[in-house]
Amino acid sequence: MKEFELLGELERRGLIVGVEHDAAQIEGLVVTQDALVEGVHFRFDLIGWRELGFRAAAVNLSDLAASGAEPIALIVSLAAPDLDGAIELYEGIAEAGVPVRGGDTTRAEAVVLSVTALGRSDRVPGRAGAKPGDLLVVTGALGGAGAAFRAGRLVRPPLRLAEGRRLAAVAHAMLDISDGLGSDAGHIAERSGCRLVVDLDRVPLAEGATLADLEFGEDYELLAATPDPLDFTVIGRCEEGSGVNVALGGWEHFG
Repeated sequence: MKEFELLGELERRGLIVGVEHDAAQIEGLVVTQDALVEGVHFRFDLIGWRELGFRAAAVNLSDLAASGAEPIALIVSLAAPDLDGAIELYEGIAEAGVPVRGGDTTRAEAVVLSVTALGRSDRVPGRAGAKPGDLLVVTGALGGAGAAFRAGRLVRPPLRLAEGRRLAAVAHAMLDISDGLGSDAGHIAERSGCRLVVDLDRVPLAEGATLADLEFGEDYELLAATPDPLDFTVIGRCEEGSGVNVALGGWEHFG
């Protein structure tokens, strides 16, 4: 069973609820959580402790950005064979500019870093509101993470919190591009019940990136379906129908 098949089955059985968006809304808070696992999400020959800390904070803050949220706190749990790199790790987390308000440490054979981010938002677009006639916009160039990985390195995820708050005021649907442009566009199409048409010629590519790098994911730019593009790059539109017009793969655990 693949990751999204599992989530779908859990949702159908009522064992999880309200998981269709990038973050959960709980009594006025926007809450999200992501884990980074050594050997799956990172390797220490590609990243150091400080960069790992920033990355763990940034990928969670990206979900808050997709929710139009202002972050208020992080909760950090670290499992590791030893704590030699812990200070550097937390220094990297601090670079994201959001205070750590709690967490846990435990021993494990490999490093597992789990961060929960909490914020508040006046309006969360979610994934289910895209409408035919909406334009698809992105907040920055894509493919940079894939291009960097091909070159044997990782790049810092961008922080698009200000852009997320601007877009949340007008967008009908929004998420961050973590699994790849095709996969994440598919999430909006499925939840919104419409067809997303992506014009690959209009997709801004990072330096050194190719269209194949769009399948890698981990760009952490925002993708929004909106009647008003503001000043963001338009890469397509929403139409009647279902699915996505481009055959781009993407990352999926257990895939």
